[in-house]
Amino acid sequence: MAILVLLALPQASFTANAQSESRVVAIGSSATEIVYALGEEDRLVAVDTTSSYPEAAAKLPNVGYIRALSAEGLLSVEPELVLMMEGAGPAATLDVLKASAVPLISIPEGFSKAAIIEKIRVIGEALEVEDKAQVLAAKVSADMDAAINDAAQSGAKPKVMFVLSIAGDRLTVAGTDTAAEAIIELAGGENAMTGFSGYKPVVTEALLSAKPDVVLMMDRHGGANMKEALNSFAALKQTPAGQNQAFIAMNGAYLLGFGPRTADAIRELSAQLKAFAPKG
Repeated sequence: MAILVLLALPQASFTANAQSESRVVAIGSSATEIVYALGEEDRLVAVDTTSSYPEAAAKLPNVGYIRALSAEGLLSVEPELVLMMEGAGPAATLDVLKASAVPLISIPEGFSKAAIIEKIRVIGEALEVEDKAQVLAAKVSADMDAAINDAAQSGAKPKVMFVLSIAGDRLTVAGTDTAAEAIIELAGGENAMTGFSGYKPVVTEALLSAKPDVVLMMDRHGGANMKEALNSFAALKQTPAGQNQAFIAMNGAYLLGFGPRTADAIRELSAQLKAFAPKG
């Protein structure tokens, strides 16, 4: 039986000749975007449902949601290499892949400039295009530095509440140690919900106490529908965000993916936050 190469640690070496592997599956939006940014998209044969950018990626065969993958679906596209973001699953699917002959590369997740650079490095090494990865990493690093510096110039830091989902009369929001908190802070804002880690439903008292200046959401709830849903929450109407209709909707992968486009996402979010920053 062929030996599976499973790398949880990015510094491990690769024993296979990855350059000969022309059938690559990318799992995770940032992994897919990095493959395209490296100019290696011709090797992709499938992606997951979160990989909607660039437009060409969405036209590739789809193997399912990153956390609900089917081993049969993955293996049906006959991959020679699977690039998989950390956190993909479920465990049963990973067990099947580990028992197969397909090299599986685990890409470490993270929500910082350093994390993006590491993703690029690991994928570049997996595809044996280290020179391309170095060039891309340098460009992304410089772009991130410029975007973060520009965002920091605004001074005032609006309190931002990121809403992950709306279910009935409950809002599930982002606490600490989340991609949402990281992008908010990089864009010059302050996470309004800091009493817990991860994403959790928020009670009315916590919402009123947080007093968010801005509500940030993914654009699947965008436009008029988003405002209508948020306006149904009486408690939200008592906050600065509700009173000022300070609602921002952005594409989820773009906003939270922490990939090659993150500097642009920081700039876009920062510009919108400045418009809602408290005066005085």
